[in-house]
Amino acid sequence: MVAASLSTPPVAAARSGWTTALLAAAPGATGADALAATRRRAAEALQAIPLPSRRDEAWRFTDVSALTALSPSLLEASAAEMPAAADGSLRLVLDGQGDPLEGLALPEGIEPISGEALEELLGQVLTATGSDQLWPVLLNGAIASRVLALRVSGTIAPTLELVSETGTAAGVLPLRLLLVLEPEASVEVLQVHRSAGANLTSVVLEARLGEGATLRHGLLAPGHDAGCLLATLAVEQATGSTFRSVSAHGGWALGRLEPRLVQREGAALSGLKALQLADGRQISDTHSQMVFAGPDGRLEQLHKAVADGQGRSVFNGAVQVPRAAQRTDAAQLSRNLLLSDRARIDTKPELEIVADDVRCAHGATVSRLQLDELFYLQSRGIAADQAARLLLRGFCEEVLQELPAAARPWQPLASLLGEGRP
Repeated sequence: MVAASLSTPPVAAARSGWTTALLAAAPGATGADALAATRRRAAEALQAIPLPSRRDEAWRFTDVSALTALSPSLLEASAAEMPAAADGSLRLVLDGQGDPLEGLALPEGIEPISGEALEELLGQVLTATGSDQLWPVLLNGAIASRVLALRVSGTIAPTLELVSETGTAAGVLPLRLLLVLEPEASVEVLQVHRSAGANLTSVVLEARLGEGATLRHGLLAPGHDAGCLLATLAVEQATGSTFRSVSAHGGWALGRLEPRLVQREGAALSGLKALQLADGRQISDTHSQMVFAGPDGRLEQLHKAVADGQGRSVFNGAVQVPRAAQRTDAAQLSRNLLLSDRARIDTKPELEIVADDVRCAHGATVSRLQLDELFYLQSRGIAADQAARLLLRGFCEEVLQELPAAARPWQPLASLLGEGRP
């Protein structure tokens, strides 16, 4: 009789070892910073759960081996070349260590949150949106030592441009952000996260919108085929508020975005537009969740994906409409472009409806470049490869043109397609 071994499989042990090594490199719970207690709680929770694997439904199509191949250390801050900020933009550079507000004069209506107010507010939106126990959120919470927390009142004219550049350095960059919009406040925020090497950018943004507040949000994340991105966006909306987000990411070995929204009392507007690209052996993944906790809420969601080479695109968009959310109006569409026989697209828009007085629709399409469109362009003297590129550009620009104007110096389409990279 041969007894089966109960020891941890080698691959699982290696992955667990990666988490342990990263936690050992983190500042720990004894630091004097505002996140010390948060790190302690998150580290305890993180050690109690395994790394995500394909056995987990939410990670069924997402291989994390690219993540655990990275150095389990914190990334050292370094200077990086960036294009000049656009007019009407206030750029804050995030390196996870220094104070991004140092030497800057914030516009009237924006003030930092600290002390007891920060302790009270931090994590509330994560809990409200059910994001607090997500593995990427726990990872971020266990290693982040700084948080950029801002309170917004009134109408803010300049775009807040929040930029991180990991360059070619090895390691993990944790970024923690908190935005609190007072009633009737209005602001535009652009996140830009770039990588040129084997590293991980881990970012968690909490946004709390008061009654009648408006947040226009953009995220542009061109990566490297050895780098990883884990980005969580948690948004809590009060009555009459408007949240519109436009995101675009691609080029990462593993890029995963998780926007999670809740309309606390309903009667709010949420808009999500997204573009993700996967080429080579890259994985581009988006898992979104929208919860209507009250009546008369609206959702407009368009998700577009392009998969080429042996790339894999994953989209899961969950919309929950409980009985309290009568007269909800939600529309969700997933449009996907498959450019290679070896690429793969997994898309699952889903509606969970209990209310009986609603207007909800969803749909998904997967297609190739249209032969008649290619023929039309070629018949006018345009070469086949150029015609295909024009059609790809048109597919992407529907989303990219909605990014904040502050994104233009970063050349969104060229950077996502890897044009001009060394």
